[in-house]
Amino acid sequence: MATDWTHAAPTILAAFLASLVECTEALTVVLAVGAVRGWRGALGGAALALVALTLLVVILGPAITRIPENVVLLALGSLVLLFGMRWLRKAILRAAGVLPLHDEDEAFAKESAALRQLGGLPNTWDRIAVSASFKITMIEGVEVVFIVVAMGGAGSTLLMPAAMGAIAALVLVILLGFILHRPVAMIPENTLKFVVGLLLCSFGTFWVGEGMSFEWPGADLSLIALNAGYLAAALALVSICRRVRESSPRFPRKTT
Repeated sequence: MATDWTHAAPTILAAFLASLVECTEALTVVLAVGAVRGWRGALGGAALALVALTLLVVILGPAITRIPENVVLLALGSLVLLFGMRWLRKAILRAAGVLPLHDEDEAFAKESAALRQLGGLPNTWDRIAVSASFKITMIEGVEVVFIVVAMGGAGSTLLMPAAMGAIAALVLVILLGFILHRPVAMIPENTLKFVVGLLLCSFGTFWVGEGMSFEWPGADLSLIALNAGYLAAALALVSICRRVRESSPRFPRKTT
């Protein structure tokens, strides 16, 4: 069956943006490991994790497509919706000033300091470097795999577009890290998480409805209305949370 790019384009975008966030967070730790413990172990651990993650996609993707479509849409839609709500909640709280913004440079400095306290470097493969890079790549990568598999499970031709979006994000982050040799701090992570949270909530709601045999008005065009609705609700919550923070003694006011 040929790929319907009307469906594939939003899938690529959602997978790309979500993967961009996770890859950036993983890159920060891998760069810190490489700078402090050596690049052989850092890159080796990350490469091992990428192989394991690729095998997960290869195994889980085709397996999900064999399950009845309604069951897949309902189950994965519910998971994607919960996943998106988690991201959107954090993005709302950070936008309102309740939670601090994520700082990749600060994370890089903390990770580097922690690695320096682990002792001298061996002459061969550094187990600490391999383990640290493998662990962070797997932790962040599993979320990418979940998104790719969930997007691909929503339609028999969508696994490849979702994988394309994730691979594009991975390549972009690796290139930026290679060129800059530092955390990709210029990527507005909270804005990305806000957008990805909206997209995942909209996709999840849409798929849950389809899994329950609900006929969406306008079919796929209803995703635009879902995104608009979630955006309006999120912006309203940002405003409410900001007012609560400013009026509550528990949260110090921001100064300019």
